[in-house]
Amino acid sequence: MTFLRQAWAIAAKDLAAEVHTKEMLSAMAVYSVLGLLTFSLALDLRGAAARAVAPGVWWVLVTFAGMLGLSRSLGHEREEGAMDGLLLAPVDRGAILAGKALANLLVILAVEAFLLPLCAALLGVSLLQGGILVVILVASVGYAVAGTLLAAMAVNTRAQAVALPVLLLPMVAPVVVAAVQATAALLDGGTLGQVGGWLRLLVVYDLVVAAIALLAFPYVVEE
Repeated sequence: MTFLRQAWAIAAKDLAAEVHTKEMLSAMAVYSVLGLLTFSLALDLRGAAARAVAPGVWWVLVTFAGMLGLSRSLGHEREEGAMDGLLLAPVDRGAILAGKALANLLVILAVEAFLLPLCAALLGVSLLQGGILVVILVASVGYAVAGTLLAAMAVNTRAQAVALPVLLLPMVAPVVVAAVQATAALLDGGTLGQVGGWLRLLVVYDLVVAAIALLAFPYVVEE
């Protein structure tokens, strides 16, 4: 099997398991809805104030909801011995990373799609704009790749629940900052050309993190 076929087979396996259990999706969705409700009740979200805080609220929720899902995405693999089986199989370890990152990305995108109409209803701000959707997609790719690599590192530690946030938050800080700035500018009527600098930063981040992850993953999963 080629690298891409191996990666897709692993992603399809993880997605089939998630469709069956819905553990990641349900946990992330419930967390995000509760977070949105909390922010909508706690903040004065009228007019310009809503547009000012909505980008930060959105990306904070995505960051922490994604972390909740990532903590389980490889936890089950380790607990049930599935990761050991994958490592023993004649599969490129880079393909294992790519497949799991793709599965995590699709789950994150599904939760984001679920949140978009809720964000419009509860915060009074619609993020359903072409430019903002591009930012969400590009930022989510980097987040999923970095999160998958660091979740693989954290799952081998005794304090997995603590290790993942400590490792992940500094790593994805550039993504969150760039995504918040680009989203805010687009909400204020800006164009993709005007946020080109932030988009380029996100794309470069995605490429660099993907390269580092592919090189580091074989060593991370070693016992």
